[in-house]
Amino acid sequence: MNLQEIIEDYKRKTGANDSEIARRVGVTRSTAVRWRNGEVKKVSGETMRRLSELVGYNIEPALKGMDISVKLPVLGYVKAGYDLFAEENYLGEEETSLSDCKNGDYYLKVEGDSMNGIGILDGSLVLVQQCDTLESGNIGVVLIGEEVTVKRVIYKDKMMILEAANPEVENRYFSANEIRNLPVRILGKVISSKTYY
Repeated sequence: MNLQEIIEDYKRKTGANDSEIARRVGVTRSTAVRWRNGEVKKVSGETMRRLSELVGYNIEPALKGMDISVKLPVLGYVKAGYDLFAEENYLGEEETSLSDCKNGDYYLKVEGDSMNGIGILDGSLVLVQQCDTLESGNIGVVLIGEEVTVKRVIYKDKMMILEAANPEVENRYFSANEIRNLPVRILGKVISSKTYY
């Protein structure tokens, strides 16, 4: 991972602009712009320390081409099934590779077995990239009114289908009117899953 990728990833996750990054690290805005544009490959020791504090991990190994581990928050539970009320419930942090951290924003712990056909088991941690839209066929974290679930999201004939990966669990179908009024909202895309035995 190079400096440009580190800055782009930080900006994507936080919404910070070049001026904010420059102010927090103690450099000029033009320096931050040069980092973002890939014009600068190396930084001084003090600047590296400040950048590391800003992004939340030591960037030196990453700049040397090493994959390092970082921690992402586990923000609560998601139901592989239905009827789990959405509630942010910080459960700690999970170590992950920097490359996974680049793709995902947080983890959720899975309860239930409706997605066990694709390896998302009861107790698994799913890495979620925060977003509000999904392409048809992707696995997503979906808010239905006040409940939250993880399912394959399929769009067909002006409907949203939440498809389980367990034949014992029924799929759910939502019309455009139900999507708008319940509401049914995409909270994120599932990037990967890990299970400890």
